[in-house]
Amino acid sequence: MSGGARLAGDVVVGGAKNSVLKLMAAALLAEGTTTLTNSPDIADVPLMADVLRGLGAAVSIDGDTVVIDSPAEPKYHADFDAVKQFRASVCVLGPLMARCRRAVVALPGGDAIGSRPLDMHQAGLRALGAHSSIEHGCVVASADTLVGAGVALEFPSVGATENILMAAVLAEGITTIDNAAREPEIIDLCEMLVQMGAKIEGAGASTLTVEGVGRLHPTTHRVVGDRIVGATWGIAAAMTRGDVTVHGVAPAHLQLVLNKLRDTGAVVETFDEGFRVRADARPKAVNVSTLPFPGFPTDLQPMAIGLAAVADGMSLITENVFEARFRFVEEMVRLGADARTDGHHAVIRGVEQLSSAPVWCSDIRAGAGLVLGGLVADGVTDVHDVEHIDRGYPRFEEILRSLGGEIERVSG
Repeated sequence: MSGGARLAGDVVVGGAKNSVLKLMAAALLAEGTTTLTNSPDIADVPLMADVLRGLGAAVSIDGDTVVIDSPAEPKYHADFDAVKQFRASVCVLGPLMARCRRAVVALPGGDAIGSRPLDMHQAGLRALGAHSSIEHGCVVASADTLVGAGVALEFPSVGATENILMAAVLAEGITTIDNAAREPEIIDLCEMLVQMGAKIEGAGASTLTVEGVGRLHPTTHRVVGDRIVGATWGIAAAMTRGDVTVHGVAPAHLQLVLNKLRDTGAVVETFDEGFRVRADARPKAVNVSTLPFPGFPTDLQPMAIGLAAVADGMSLITENVFEARFRFVEEMVRLGADARTDGHHAVIRGVEQLSSAPVWCSDIRAGAGLVLGGLVADGVTDVHDVEHIDRGYPRFEEILRSLGGEIERVSG
C-alpha cells in the first residue's frame, strides 16, 4: 500500500465478530432451525460453521444470513481439527453442557495476544455441579444435573460469562453471575437467549440472574453491529486527517473511544446507529488504558498505538487485558514509530510521518493497526500474513479503496 491518502466517505458496518460466533454456538441450545441475520462476511463464520457441523448441526451461509439446524441430540466432542484455528470455538462448551450434560472441547487456537486460560470457565461449570478438567489437550466436563448457583468471576471475562450463562439457562434453579462482563456482545447474546425462552435479568449490568428453564426454542435474531470495526474506521479518519461516516454501529457502544477521538482534536458527530469523524489537522496525543467495557477496548489498542505514533506529543498506552498485545509495537517501530514498552505500558512520542517497511501481522487487530500505519507512512508498505485480518474485517482492502486508500492484495 502507498501512504499519504486522506480517507473520506461512508462505511456500512455489519454484524460483530465478537457476537456472531457466540450466537452461532447458542443455536445448539434449542432443537430446530435458528436464523441469524446481519452476519459479517469474515473467515471465522465458516470456521464456526464447521465446528457446529462436527457437533451434528446443519449450517448454511447465504450472504449475511446464517441458518443453523440444531439436532435433537448434538454430539458433544468438538475435536482439535475443528477448533484449533480460532479462540471463539470454546464457546460451544456451555451449550454442550446444557444440552448434553457433557462436553469434550479441544483447547482452542487463535490470536497470539497472550494467555487466556479457561480456569474461570471451568470454575463456573463446577459451581453448577459439573466435573471439569483438562485431559489430553481437551476441556472434559460432565454432570448428572446442572443446578443453579452463585458464581463470582475474578475478572469480567467475556468468554467465561458467555459459557456460564449458556450452561445456566437450562440448569435447575437460579444462577447469579457476579462481576459478569458487560460488553454489548453479552447483551446481544442475552437478548437472543430471551427470544429463545430463557429467563435472564441484568444484561449489561455486572450481575446477571438466570432462572433455568426446561427447554428453549429456535429463533431469528439480528447480530449487533461491530463496534471494533466501526471504531477502526473512525481512528483511520483521525490518523489520515480524513472524514469518514460509519453506519451500523450504536455510538453508545463506543462512547469512550469517540471521546478520545474528540480529545485528539477530531470533530465527532453521532446519530442513530452511526457516527462521523472529521480531522483537519495532525491529531493531538492522548493517553489510553484498555479495560473491559465500558472501558477502552483491548481490541482497539493497536489502532490507538497507530494514532499515537503520528500524534503531536507523547502518549502513554496501558494494556490491562492481554499482556502480549504489545508484540505489535515491534512492528510499528519498523514503520518508524518512536515507541518503548515496559511491562503493561507503551510510551509513544509521535512523529510527523511514518516510514514504509515490510511488517508482519500476529493477530486480527495488529494486522488492521499495521495497515493504518502504512496509510500514514511515506512510500510503499508491505503487510504480510494478512489472512489474520480476514478473520475480523469484511472486505478490508475494498473498503479502504472506496475511502481513497491506495492498497492492493498481492497473493503469494
